[in-house]
Amino acid sequence: MAVARVLIGGAMLAAIAVPAAAQDARMTPMPAPAAPDAIPLGTGPGNSASAPAESWFRQYGVAMTRNVSVATLTPVLPDPARATGAAAIVAPGGGFLMLSMENEGWRVARALADRGIAAFVLKYRLKPTPADLPGFERAVNAMFASVGQPRARLGPDAAAAGLADQIADARAAVRLVRTRAGEWHVDPNRIGMIGFSAGAMTTMVTALSAPDTKLAFIAPIYGSMEAVTVPRDAPPLFAVLAADDPLFARKGLGLIDAWQRAGRPVEFHLYQGGGHGFGLGKPGTTSPGWFDAFTRWLSVGGITTPMSITGPSSGAAG
Repeated sequence: MAVARVLIGGAMLAAIAVPAAAQDARMTPMPAPAAPDAIPLGTGPGNSASAPAESWFRQYGVAMTRNVSVATLTPVLPDPARATGAAAIVAPGGGFLMLSMENEGWRVARALADRGIAAFVLKYRLKPTPADLPGFERAVNAMFASVGQPRARLGPDAAAAGLADQIADARAAVRLVRTRAGEWHVDPNRIGMIGFSAGAMTTMVTALSAPDTKLAFIAPIYGSMEAVTVPRDAPPLFAVLAADDPLFARKGLGLIDAWQRAGRPVEFHLYQGGGHGFGLGKPGTTSPGWFDAFTRWLSVGGITTPMSITGPSSGAAG
């Protein structure tokens, strides 16, 4: 079906557009990395209950995981002396079949922490895939053929019904950060979410279908630009796309138009080159500029204005 083709195409593209120095397209198994700081979110297996055991692999030199049935959140915190009080839930992409944990998770989180923003990498639940890596690769490649086809359109409004697990994981992540805000030097009113590709979709549908989550900002990076229904209290939006993105470019900018029509704050950066899945930026293009623009946007909007966060009790926001 068309929806599945869009999402799985995004998974492959997220793997393709990684640093130019790493060009090995083979999927090679790797041990699960140590994750002593990962906090289980307790959202249950959900639709991934029938999935084989979680497994990790490398492609294009970066670590990825699949068959995730236990959602976790990993804090990547700034030096307390530099903490601004702002926080971002980071949702990697991978077409809901895998997660680009290194390129769109850990690296982004470290970059945020370097700017004084507490980052929390969300490993959300995924759709089941074949246990063997060759079978998984064949399944992904079979769907990849339809990437970019005009009929393979998917807007966040339409996607919400199929992403119950991912929305639940994102909401649980926000609740956890609010609960422990004092411990992590976070202002519970300045928690936002940034997502990449499928993670951008997760970010968007969480903001639109779970308004009680009350995100301070959202940043969908190379996500769907299709129109959505924007509530009056929608969070400020920062969006990024490359003009040569084979998945979401040339399908209109309805998302940006909808935010403008709703009178909500919006900033949009369309880069000439970068493709899809460029993470913090593709070398040789202007796309690496998005991260500096994003942190300036947060600063101008008052999100990263330093403030005093006092005591664990400040984290007890509902």
